[in-house]
Amino acid sequence: MAYRVAAIDVHKKVLIVAVATGANEVQDPAGEQLQFECRRFGATAQERLSVIAWLQHRGVSEVVMESTAQYWKPIWLDLEPHFGQLHLAQAQSNRAPKGRKDDYRDAKRLARRLLAGELMLSFVPGAIQRTWRELARAKEQYIHERVGLHNRLESLLEEMRIKLSSVITDLLGVSGRRILKALSEGQTDPVQLAGLGDQKLKCGREALIEALRGNPTTTQLQILKLHLDMLSKIDDVIGSLDRLLADELKQHQEAVLRLAEMPGLGVDSAQRLIAEIGVDAETFPTAEDFASWFGGCPGSNISAEQNHSSRTPKGNRYVRKLLTQAAQAAVKKKGSVFQALVRPILAKTIV
Repeated sequence: MAYRVAAIDVHKKVLIVAVATGANEVQDPAGEQLQFECRRFGATAQERLSVIAWLQHRGVSEVVMESTAQYWKPIWLDLEPHFGQLHLAQAQSNRAPKGRKDDYRDAKRLARRLLAGELMLSFVPGAIQRTWRELARAKEQYIHERVGLHNRLESLLEEMRIKLSSVITDLLGVSGRRILKALSEGQTDPVQLAGLGDQKLKCGREALIEALRGNPTTTQLQILKLHLDMLSKIDDVIGSLDRLLADELKQHQEAVLRLAEMPGLGVDSAQRLIAEIGVDAETFPTAEDFASWFGGCPGSNISAEQNHSSRTPKGNRYVRKLLTQAAQAAVKKKGSVFQALVRPILAKTIV
């Protein structure tokens, strides 16, 4: 029985499609006897519909494409309802020999390597989980922007010769925000500014007054006001994304709360982790597969029976960051099993 596999070399403006036809599914899976029919399409909505019609007319049931930046997403979303077997290959696993690259060869090579099992395929979740991911990743991006804005605020205060961040723990806490708001509105008297601090601040009133002695310019105060306005907007956006993600995961609240009980995790990190791997993590048969996917295990580069590099793979940076932060928090939690596991290791390292 003949089989047909379509491979798509994805670009921003064009799609190079190659349909590989073989005599049967058993004979020569590496593709030596494959026959190819290639065609160039644009990347617009009408052209993508033409791709679907062309592939259906040729009886294609399996499609593979390269994960080129974000440009693979429109054609993937259009193909998803029509083809049961869709594969997203990491572009690096389809690299051409030096000096032998062109778009049509890339598409043909993509089909051959899929049939030979030589491609590194990416995990693409279903539509519902993709929505969770969009919300969680958008929230992560705004949190990153907030951290950058915090750093710019601290840098601006140093230029004003104000050492507020040296005496209070949280520059953007309740006391810090009150002081910064008054400063941005033109109040520069350190005594008056220190009066806006909470009485429970550990630094004490005299240290706070001394830290607030500076020489801000009018321009610097205007920039400070703009930074605070932007901070307020970012906080509003993060709050809105937080509520949207909570609403999306409302039916899986039990799983979120159960995961949040683990040392090092909380509700926020549990929601973001579920958004990345799913409620049941059923895509990953074993813990080893999961660790390899997010880049949490040593790599392997063995030649002549020697491992020349054990550097960890890149993996999913969102999950790796979440679990790294969770691990750091878990070992600091008093009485947790993770703290008990890590302490002997740290003791050996110090010795």
